[in-house]
Amino acid sequence: MVVPYKHEPFLDFTVEENKQQMLDAIAKVEADLGKEYPLIIGGERIFTEDKIVSVNPSNKEEVIGYVSKANKELAEKAMKVADERFQNYWRISDPKFRADILFRAAAIVRRRKHEFNAHLVKEAGKPWKEADGETAEAIDFLEFYGRQMLKLKDGMPVNSRPIEHNRFDYIPLGVGLVISPWNFSFAIMAGTAVAAMVTGNTVLLKPASVTPVVAYKFMEVLEEAGMPAGIINYIPGPGSEVGDYLVNHPRTRFISFTGSREVGLNIFENAAKIQPGQIWLKRTILEMGGKDTIVVDKEADLELAAQSIVQSAFGFSGQKCSACSRAVIHEDVYDQVKDRIVELTKELTVGDPTENLYMGPVIDQGSYDKIMKYIEIGKKEGNLLVGGTGDDSKGWFINPTVIADLDPKARIMQEEIFGPVVGLTKAKDFTEAIEIANNTEFGLTGAVITNNREHLEQARRDFHVGNLYFNRGCTAAIVGYQPFGGFNMSGTDSKAGGPDYLIQHMQGKTTSEML
Repeated sequence: MVVPYKHEPFLDFTVEENKQQMLDAIAKVEADLGKEYPLIIGGERIFTEDKIVSVNPSNKEEVIGYVSKANKELAEKAMKVADERFQNYWRISDPKFRADILFRAAAIVRRRKHEFNAHLVKEAGKPWKEADGETAEAIDFLEFYGRQMLKLKDGMPVNSRPIEHNRFDYIPLGVGLVISPWNFSFAIMAGTAVAAMVTGNTVLLKPASVTPVVAYKFMEVLEEAGMPAGIINYIPGPGSEVGDYLVNHPRTRFISFTGSREVGLNIFENAAKIQPGQIWLKRTILEMGGKDTIVVDKEADLELAAQSIVQSAFGFSGQKCSACSRAVIHEDVYDQVKDRIVELTKELTVGDPTENLYMGPVIDQGSYDKIMKYIEIGKKEGNLLVGGTGDDSKGWFINPTVIADLDPKARIMQEEIFGPVVGLTKAKDFTEAIEIANNTEFGLTGAVITNNREHLEQARRDFHVGNLYFNRGCTAAIVGYQPFGGFNMSGTDSKAGGPDYLIQHMQGKTTSEML
């Protein structure tokens, strides 16, 4: 009997045992620095001369690993393997067999939790708390999607008549291309890959090129858990070559992507084009970012408001699609909340996350340069209250930055920065605050801090985001508790960790037998 799903608990690193185990795990990961990692196609390990060099964003001279790089020829090889395995084996495999792989994988990751946390600290630059939250989320995805598949395996009830018996079953789609992001290089990578796999599809997994090692480690977990060869094929490589080739491939049945708006729109457009020999419409499952707002009403717990804004803006250096990058504050309490945000921001510690500080680096030089340019724009558009400085001499560190008194249409208030920068603006009343919150092309997350019940209900109706939170921050959705996905240019509202997510990797088939 499968036990009911229960959210994986977070570790408390003030407990000496947990702290020591984490330090030991970091030392273990550091002992493996600079190793070479192959592609995995049909269970075969393939080393290539051309390598992706994964570096530590806290110390860019430190190489995490040299990962073999796929090209078009190897992508085609992986497609042929995945297509054959789907047609002749996986699509007719027992859903209980597939779900059991996920349950075993969850148990393995749970036993190796500190180790995966350490990989995220070193390769992605995550502070301990953020890394542990992500590993817990990866476990949650495995547990939740396994249980969801068991609920869906027999289809859904439909009506029959005395003269006929009718069934409605879900069947898998085919070969899926999964393109996962660097900011949740374990949780989202694992969740999107196993959602496609447990539903009976075979997978071409192209993890982010800056964080490919943790994805390889997860492939080892799936193999240990009993996943047959060729079901998920690990093919890191450049998006301009491997990604584009497979998006356009006539045998690709669906694309599951998490990343930037620009890349997502390109995938959406290209997937819509029918290629020679293609006999289906490709499905896209896209999550493309946000410009997320916390609204603070005048009838609010102002300390909660300031804490929520700071934590949502600067957790993992603001490198979350759900991060609070704007706060809209009622003019009556604007100065009070603004001053408290500055006080809290000044208390944050920034540095190498192996030392368990609050904030680590941003992911690479490109991100560093982009964020620093936005800060310069922000200095001209508003008033810099704290931060605004960075140091890329050893790693890519940017201090948490607060820019106030912005016009709601300012670039800092409209464009996704994906870094530790939050903009503040004021509203004359709650209705105007909601109007400002809705004035971007995105619609991913938002939060409202108020003790006014009518205003909460107004926000529930009018604040147009996929994930709306009341009296808390706008980050940290939990699998199975707050299904995650956004509106408008934030993507296809494919609610990861929700009751209908797996269905998007399948298609409904009706059979009717005359009696």
